[in-house]
Amino acid sequence: MPGFILHQNALTTCPHLGSIQVVPPAPPRVFVSGMPALTVANVPTVIGCTFTLPGPKPQPCVRVQVTPAARVFINAQPAAILTPTVLCLSAEQAPQGPPNSLATQKRVFAT
Repeated sequence: MPGFILHQNALTTCPHLGSIQVVPPAPPRVFVSGMPALTVANVPTVIGCTFTLPGPKPQPCVRVQVTPAARVFINAQPAAILTPTVLCLSAEQAPQGPPNSLATQKRVFAT
């Protein structure tokens, strides 16, 4: 599925307003919109999600599942692309919804 390549500041919060943190590759070699491009090896993590199921059972978002590009590679890893299937996941791997993105770049498109 095609989509725009994600960069370090593309994903901002989970659906429950938890902060998304990404550790860029060291050293970053590919940049989009002046920010390091992400690969599937750079797993975005969620910090501070307070989502709770009724009961009450804490079910916070802990990571973001990104979509790998099929044809674009950065340092031998598939580039992470923004698609409708990008979801925040709980510790039990339950989908929690799509992350909020404010600063996505609209120039570099990958399949």
